[in-house]
Amino acid sequence: MLEGAGAQVTRFPVIEIREPNDPGLLRAAQSRLATFDIAVFVSANAVQRVVPEALARGAWPRGLRVAAIGASTARALGALGLPPDIVPESRFDSEALLEAETLQSVEGLRVVIFRGDGGREHLAQTLRSRGSEVSYVEAYRRALPEIDPQPLAAALEGGAVDAITVTSGESLQNLVTMVGAEARGALLRTTLVVGAARVADKAHELGFRAEVVTAEDPTDAAIFHAVVARLGR
Repeated sequence: MLEGAGAQVTRFPVIEIREPNDPGLLRAAQSRLATFDIAVFVSANAVQRVVPEALARGAWPRGLRVAAIGASTARALGALGLPPDIVPESRFDSEALLEAETLQSVEGLRVVIFRGDGGREHLAQTLRSRGSEVSYVEAYRRALPEIDPQPLAAALEGGAVDAITVTSGESLQNLVTMVGAEARGALLRTTLVVGAARVADKAHELGFRAEVVTAEDPTDAAIFHAVVARLGR
């Protein structure tokens, strides 16, 4: 979208998706999906790591409702023939999902949350407080990509980057780590466009001194419009 609008775009991966620490636990969860009442997917990566293999074992269990955090996660589920039953109408985070009417009365229900390693505990804690039995399953592991950061570092130091977009706090933390100490000052002086207030807070925590623009939501369209609005001034 940015290239179509005439921008020069550099793609710089800051997260590599790897196998979970214990693939056996993931396979075990896939084999007992029918024992759960709700399956929550926190990302499109979780969908890709869980659903195809689960469907290869047989049909999706009847009665197992599916919840998605975010539009991209919902699209990934829909593309595999499994449109989510529960998805936030606005905002794409745990808080928004927890506002869904379906998740207000979950006492006695068994919920499985498919996610990457680590992550926030708010979703599980809230569902447990509402009386549900919650299990986390690590579907994948995130790691720093093994790529050369020098071209990006040089571009930052040379003032050749007008804006940076990131989609998560972890992405931002990894970016700061990867550019290295010498280029870090230039990075922190570069305009940043994010998709959520939580990521903007992380930017300030990391010491960003340039403007931090928060898009209306984390979708590609919202971030695109935020970049155009900022650079088109």
